[in-house]
Amino acid sequence: MSGLSLDDLIRTASVVVCCGSGGVGKTTTAATLALAAALRGRRAVVVTIDPARRLAEALGAVDGLNNEPRRLQVPLGAPEAEGGELWAMMLDARATFDDLVRTYAPTPEQAQGILSNGFYHNVAGAMSGTQEYMAGEKLFALVHDERFDLVVVDTPPTRRALDFLEAPGRLTRFLDHRVARLMLAPARTGLRVMNLAAQPLLRTLSRVVGGSALTDAMAFLQAFEGMERGFRDRAHEVERLLGSPQTRYVLVASPRHDTIDEARFFTDELTRRQRPVAALIINRLHPLYGPGDVAQAQHQAHQARTAGDTEVAALWDNLAELRGVAGAERDELASLRDAVGTAAYAEVPLLDGDVTDMDGLMALMGPLFAPTVSEG
Repeated sequence: MSGLSLDDLIRTASVVVCCGSGGVGKTTTAATLALAAALRGRRAVVVTIDPARRLAEALGAVDGLNNEPRRLQVPLGAPEAEGGELWAMMLDARATFDDLVRTYAPTPEQAQGILSNGFYHNVAGAMSGTQEYMAGEKLFALVHDERFDLVVVDTPPTRRALDFLEAPGRLTRFLDHRVARLMLAPARTGLRVMNLAAQPLLRTLSRVVGGSALTDAMAFLQAFEGMERGFRDRAHEVERLLGSPQTRYVLVASPRHDTIDEARFFTDELTRRQRPVAALIINRLHPLYGPGDVAQAQHQAHQARTAGDTEVAALWDNLAELRGVAGAERDELASLRDAVGTAAYAEVPLLDGDVTDMDGLMALMGPLFAPTVSEG
């Protein structure tokens, strides 16, 4: 395969988005790529959208991570390049939403009115899409933070990662929807909230969600009046960032049929959005177990068994089975490798256990950045 190598990618990109289905090692991969970038002299920050502790554990952040980037020390003895830094954070959607309200509110009083609103309290951290939209907002802020020159994003599993990509456009469509415009109208026209509730559409909504909930929602949107332009403009900027040539998408998979199907689906979705996969990383791949193939191992087993050496025959049988698994995995991967075209490619072998600390991340850099010898 030609094109950028994984090493080129982390040296030149502004954003690296790690995608894939659950349980394929995205968090570990994201942390390793950020660490590798820091060791190459870049100021890298890795951010996880999923509220789990795996990133903090892998990076040795014993006190955990929060919504503010935290600088970490690279392992002792690592060849840290001059100027390289490693930072990490875990998205807090509610805290990010609060910060945006304070940023876009024309006055502190208007910001306080929104932050104390019951509807806002209920939906700011729980409404569908909020987590993904705030991840885009945080990504935008990190890219424009002078402390960093690379942001590595650890996304949730595939389907929610697509929500992350679609969230900016979804917000702008919501703000342009006639229901939102109707709810925003009173502050512009002088109508009172109670008069607004007389609208037929809102009477129907009131019966569905309850009168008090609708009143809180209308009060929130009216307090929001004048701020939607800022949110809409920022959403457009986040969308442009996600489609920028400086944003690279790294697809992480394992050689199981279900994860490969998910990876193919995600590849097609990225291609449809004109955001091609820049690198494909396969985790937990069985090694090739030396030269030779399944038939050769089976022949050796037969010879040993004929000679009466059952123990040696059993070892050759075991090798034949392992080679069969390794070959089947590579056959399974062939269509995915074809789908990503000239994307960089790396294989990480099946390890004895999970990567749980910085030393493990350092060890993982070897296979990630080594020349790939598998031919598929």
